[in-house]
Amino acid sequence: MGNRNNVTVFILLGLSQNKNIEILCFILFSFCYVAIWMGNLLIMISITCSPLINQPMYFFLNCLSLSDLSYTSTVTPKLLIDLLAERKTISYSNCMTQLFILHFLGGIEIFILTGMAYDRYVAICRPLHYTVIMSRQRCNTIITACCTGAFLHSASQFLLAIFLPFCGPNEIDHYFCDVYPLLKLACTDTYRIGVLVIVNSGLIALLAFVILMASYFLILYTIRAYPAESRAKALSTCSSHVTVVILFFAPVLFIYIRPATTLPEDKVFALFYTIIAPMFNPLIYTLRNMEMRDAMKKIWFRHLFLEGK
Repeated sequence: MGNRNNVTVFILLGLSQNKNIEILCFILFSFCYVAIWMGNLLIMISITCSPLINQPMYFFLNCLSLSDLSYTSTVTPKLLIDLLAERKTISYSNCMTQLFILHFLGGIEIFILTGMAYDRYVAICRPLHYTVIMSRQRCNTIITACCTGAFLHSASQFLLAIFLPFCGPNEIDHYFCDVYPLLKLACTDTYRIGVLVIVNSGLIALLAFVILMASYFLILYTIRAYPAESRAKALSTCSSHVTVVILFFAPVLFIYIRPATTLPEDKVFALFYTIIAPMFNPLIYTLRNMEMRDAMKKIWFRHLFLEGK
């Protein structure tokens, strides 16, 4: 336990050692962060202030937008500050806190996406029972289960990291605190802990991804007999979900499903699920969803009209 106290501050190596590249990244990710706030707030306000909030699909989308906004805010502000800083540091306690919150919110995101896939499966494959199965009470139960599962996942990751002894190098080759880069710094044999991380993070993500793909396969199998118009509407909704799933899960699986090693590409792939996916999710869901676009038009046009009066 005493060895751990030898390191009280970690140095984050960040995305690049080139100052010009860091300035370019600061401009780019500042734009991305503003877009994330604008896009997700727009979705949350439009859903909350319209009858769409009573529909399970949009109830989950509202929760997903809140999760996206919270998730990226755990990492992006610190990244932007560090891109302009000469020395990028994070205290031991803040590092552990960031790790816990990041995995908690990331777990919520994974489970909400799974819940949304279940909602689409019931809506398309069991339409006559949809309103009974996906009641508001059931939706609230699913969200509660998402938060509980995410907390258990995050607490496990946190406990694996908090007991690691750090007594030597303190440079983390990343732009935020995560388990694999910390394992690389620990002055102990981390093989068993690495296996536990794979089980806790990699297999959970893989299992969720398989469930998601299986549900969409069943949906595609079911709608093959639908009329062309109904089939096109179902495909439009599901294709949006599949795009979001691939954008989020592909980099997560690349990082967490392999043995506990760090690669230079990890930082680039991490950008996809910490910044890129939360930025594109609002665009993907709004541009391909007529109900969402109509709700936005009614709310914001009405707001502008009333303001004009």
